Amino acid sequence: MNTNLFRVPPAPQKTLIQQIRVFYFYTQPIFISLHLIIVNSKNNMSLKTTSKKLLFLFLLTSTIISCEDQVFESYIANIPVYMSYNEFRNSIQSETARNLEKPGKIYFYNNYLFINEYMEGIHIINNTNPSAPVNVGFIKIPGNVDISIKDGILYADSYIDLVAIDISNLDNITLADRLQNLFPYTIPPFDENYRVDQIDQSKGIVIGWELKKITREVFQNQYPIYPMFKSMDSYSNGSSGHLSGVSAFGVGGSMARFTIKGNALYALLDFYAIQIIDISNSNDIAVYNSFFPGWSAETIFPSGNNLFIGTRNGMMIYDITNEFNPEFISQFWHMTSCDPVVVEGDYAYVTLRSGNTCGETSDRLDVIDISSLTSPELVKSYAMTEPYGLGIDNGTLFICDGDAGLKIYDAADPLTITSNLIAQFSDIQAYDVIPLNGVLMLIGENGFYQYDYSDLQKIQLLSTIAVMN
Repeated sequence: MNTNLFRVPPAPQKTLIQQIRVFYFYTQPIFISLHLIIVNSKNNMSLKTTSKKLLFLFLLTSTIISCEDQVFESYIANIPVYMSYNEFRNSIQSETARNLEKPGKIYFYNNYLFINEYMEGIHIINNTNPSAPVNVGFIKIPGNVDISIKDGILYADSYIDLVAIDISNLDNITLADRLQNLFPYTIPPFDENYRVDQIDQSKGIVIGWELKKITREVFQNQYPIYPMFKSMDSYSNGSSGHLSGVSAFGVGGSMARFTIKGNALYALLDFYAIQIIDISNSNDIAVYNSFFPGWSAETIFPSGNNLFIGTRNGMMIYDITNEFNPEFISQFWHMTSCDPVVVEGDYAYVTLRSGNTCGETSDRLDVIDISSLTSPELVKSYAMTEPYGLGIDNGTLFICDGDAGLKIYDAADPLTITSNLIAQFSDIQAYDVIPLNGVLMLIGENGFYQYDYSDLQKIQLLSTIAVMN
């Protein structure tokens, strides 16, 4: 499945961020070439030679931009299937429980677990008793991948929009507000064996594809693809449809692209920009500000007054004491790779994964000393199989390691982590975890699992909810 980030082509009524993206895409080669020419001119190149190069560059660029030769070709293509904007923006609804088919990210909030059904919505699981979780309902949210919850309001992406859904009464789920066009126009994964046909954004949202043979003029439109993996309080008795209000905030996994601090929701847009949304009034959510942590940002993890951002080139650290005005502190660089991050105490734990679009050739765990936030330092790296998400709880480290399954380590000594393997469950293709109060919640390719790790010498499986295709 394709998870590459493709540039967005020009489209009507662009936001400022979209205009910057398009401008960068089309002018980057020009500026790189100009830079090289200037450097050469400084190295004693004559003004005449430099002028000739500039003229050549201008003519070449003009030729590329103005070239309009029509070339037609017949081929089988992915033809977009649309949902109109009107239907799309009236499609959120509460439904009866359904089976897990393509589970995504997980989020825990006041004895309930919310499991994303990739691109379709959210399963609601009553987890009052982790040994017997109950699938109680489903919220239909087209195009959903990420969620975050505060004060009974669930914030979720829905294709190009951000929605705020009141879940304080699970028997009466309602839409509180919708922030339109916050996210880039994005398309679902497609069959990589065939090209993608032209997309007409005026027709609505692309929700799927049909394979057909067509004859078209050759084009180069490219769009972002939705991200896809291969992204507790004390328990009480009772299972009413009302959330207990035990905690204002929920807990997400390490692959999250949404998180909340105070009245600010941080939403990772498209790998390089984070939008700050004011959620002080859930009935009137609004964009407050944006900041740009750098190219290829993938995950965000809050820890106290700091925000740790996992990117394909490293880990960025921001001070979010003032949640609406993050301040850059430092960054830790590594080779290009996919890398979620979690933090506990003076250490950050980062998994680096090779293959696919990640760019790295090795799979490993990096332990980083962040006792000085301004100067993070690598403590040690450990070889892994194919690590995805991870979690840390009171010195116990949980790693989702691809075909090697779930690994649990005693991380008290950062220099000897792999020598202190507590347990390994190799029969699970694990994606992400949430360890909380002695219960590990795990989402994987084959479903949802819960483990009791209150006694690390007797870790045991409590329950599973299997994927049913």
